Amino acid sequence: MINGTIPYQKRPCIPYVFPFALFAVCIYAGPLFNISQSLMYPIKTALVASSLIYFWNVYKQEIRFSFSWLPVISGILVFFIWVLPEGMYPQIGHSEFNPYKDASGYRVYYVIAFRLIGATLVVPLMEELFWRSFALRFAIKSDFKSVPLGQFSWFSFIFISILFGIEHQRWLVGIFAGMVYSGVLYRSKNLFDPILSHAITNFLLGMYVLSTHQWSFW
Repeated sequence: MINGTIPYQKRPCIPYVFPFALFAVCIYAGPLFNISQSLMYPIKTALVASSLIYFWNVYKQEIRFSFSWLPVISGILVFFIWVLPEGMYPQIGHSEFNPYKDASGYRVYYVIAFRLIGATLVVPLMEELFWRSFALRFAIKSDFKSVPLGQFSWFSFIFISILFGIEHQRWLVGIFAGMVYSGVLYRSKNLFDPILSHAITNFLLGMYVLSTHQWSFW
């Protein structure tokens, strides 16, 4: 707090950017400091979840808990689009996650549980706050808070969907996923819907990985 002012009150992007940036830093910190995935992923999940809780009051009004079938169907659709074209296009890098590589015995289940919880509950909230609440609006106007949530523009829709795609190893289907999640937000003007859609995709992907042991999807 500086002169009685919380820093992010003058920089409203911080609550949206900080959890995302923290997640990214943790991705690179593991290999840099030779920290195993079995230890790094729980640390990363806990740190990002804590930052989201800390900033919750900033964006809780954007997330109205409700239910509709559109985000459910959209989440299922993205899951199939994510896995079906596998091997049909070049990818950006590859995943080295394998719970059996860094852990043994009951520790494997601990690693898998954290991975599934993080992918289903923490990552969708963190990513949708950054991409669909902050980035989509920032691409329209730097004073993003003055832009209504879910306001459409062709530039922000296409540009942010591309950026969302290339953030992922599977960039092509990632672009499609970004378009779908944005479309869900445009329809409802409620950030809960793309969060739910994203969570369903990630949960189904987690179940697919656990049933097939194709760890590269994680």
